[in-house]
Amino acid sequence: MESPENSVGFDSDGSLETAERIILRWDSTASEEARGKMIFQSDRDEVDRFLRAVDEIQRSVSSLSFSSPPSFSSSSAATDDQEVKANSALQIAMARLEEEFRNILLSQTSVFEPDSLFLEESSVSGEDSTDAPPEEEEEGSDSGSGSSRLTRRRSSYRSTSSIREMDLISPEAVSDLRSIVQRMVAAGYSRECIQVYGNVRKSAVDTILKQLGIVKISIGDVQKLEWEVVEGKIRKWIRAAKVCVRIVFSSEKRLCSDLFDEEAMGDTCFMETVKTSALRLFTFPEAISISRRSPEKLFKILDLHDAMGDMLPDIEAIFDSDDSSSRAVYLQASEIQTRLAEAARGILSEFENAVLREPSVVPVPGGTIHPLTRYVMNYISLISDYKQTLNNLIVSDPSTGSDPNPNAPVIDFTELDGKSPLALHLIWLIMVLHFNLEEKSHHYRDASLAHIFIMNNIHYIVQKVKGSPELREMIGDHYLRKLTGIFRHAATNYQRSTWVRVLNSLRDEGLHVSGSFSSGVSRSALRERFKAFNAMLEDVHRSQSTWSVPDAQLREELRISLSEHLIPAYRSFLGRFRGNIESGRHPENYLKYSVEDIDRIVLDFFEGYAHPPNLRRR
Repeated sequence: MESPENSVGFDSDGSLETAERIILRWDSTASEEARGKMIFQSDRDEVDRFLRAVDEIQRSVSSLSFSSPPSFSSSSAATDDQEVKANSALQIAMARLEEEFRNILLSQTSVFEPDSLFLEESSVSGEDSTDAPPEEEEEGSDSGSGSSRLTRRRSSYRSTSSIREMDLISPEAVSDLRSIVQRMVAAGYSRECIQVYGNVRKSAVDTILKQLGIVKISIGDVQKLEWEVVEGKIRKWIRAAKVCVRIVFSSEKRLCSDLFDEEAMGDTCFMETVKTSALRLFTFPEAISISRRSPEKLFKILDLHDAMGDMLPDIEAIFDSDDSSSRAVYLQASEIQTRLAEAARGILSEFENAVLREPSVVPVPGGTIHPLTRYVMNYISLISDYKQTLNNLIVSDPSTGSDPNPNAPVIDFTELDGKSPLALHLIWLIMVLHFNLEEKSHHYRDASLAHIFIMNNIHYIVQKVKGSPELREMIGDHYLRKLTGIFRHAATNYQRSTWVRVLNSLRDEGLHVSGSFSSGVSRSALRERFKAFNAMLEDVHRSQSTWSVPDAQLREELRISLSEHLIPAYRSFLGRFRGNIESGRHPENYLKYSVEDIDRIVLDFFEGYAHPPNLRRR
């Protein structure tokens, strides 16, 4: 088949009348046989004859319209009659080509399995982006036959390595469609050609999107869904959207590029085909970007933000024409990503304020880890997974995002030089959490338990940071040492507030009366001292066996530290004054516990028992 520009007329029998007869033989309105057959499903010789006839008619119409004599002579009348017949034949030919165009497009519409498209997209990351692009066809080459036309402008817009084009229509069919397009455009039937193409391919694209799970849904309907449902839809949307952009839309763009010589016409056909689908595709992330903010939405919003950012170069490459509706698709996608970024920043700011002002005042039993601490640190761990994104989104000074509070912590930036915006933000969040925990510790009536509470919670923060290499790298050893010092200081304060009074009962002061040392011990004062020690030990055991130190290593370290102070002091005191008590009446009322008993009693501390266990005695 030859293009209208390059074809030659019929030879000896190739008159205008012959061309008209060929055209009329395929007039669907006049011939039952023509209605039942398609030219491009016939013998290729018949296809070539019909196209040459169309070319002959087009040339004749052009020649007659420019060579008509101005007079009303008999030759003029004959010329007018020829022109009318030629124009009539041309209209019939265009109607037939329009029908053939539609039939080829419909017959070539493929049904894709969604799994095959997902598999195709997932292989993009392994694609060799260094492959040389196919050579473009030279001007004036015979583009109406064979499959060479497939290389035309195939790579003219492909600027990203993630785009993966597919053959939506066979090369042979593309060649036939091009031959039709060229003749319809040359005859002034561009609008009809665009309309047919748009209607058929738009329906095909809509079908593919439905197969991928992209269905029509309003912003309001998305916002009415439960967040658990939306989370599942986000995962599916990201996967489907990448297929839509990188495979479906890019392949449609290439097909338009292959079929239409005029770039503007190809762009128009492309937008006629995909505009509605593109708008439908981006309705979902747009709804998420303007939905009510809450902390649990942050990570899926960041997933959407990253997915949109990942696809934006592809969207820009595909929707790159000067056509306003084409550019609008890219601008819409870019604006949605911007709104998702704003939503993420807003959620982080609101989360900071929520942590700072978390209102619970009921102390957690046993001074254990507060639910807020677990929630915030798990949240921070998840945030650290998005460090690349968040470093570009959050402000450098995190404290500017929180509501003013005269009692809130103040971050000293001079100690944190070189920290990334996200690292500063996470340190600030931990400081805000620590501030809130200190406030909550004041609700404990027992100062010792308040110290245990701070120790437990700050130790938990330290362990969460140490347990995540990424988080530890961002927080840094300097601030980690500060946190470690805080929980160790709390442990020291606990020991002082609990055990100083107990250990003071094991001192010699106040036990001696004037006279020789050996005979100067007041037995009554000594008895009172043993009674006081026993009572304080039992009281501490009764309360602190119900206190909780969840971390086994920290619990053991605290017990060892207690034993190192308590047991030597008790052993020494017992060794010096046991004889004084045993020589008197009812020594069992005062010498209630051996050194070994004390060692066993300490093992009950910080176990978090619901009820105090019986004292461990031999």
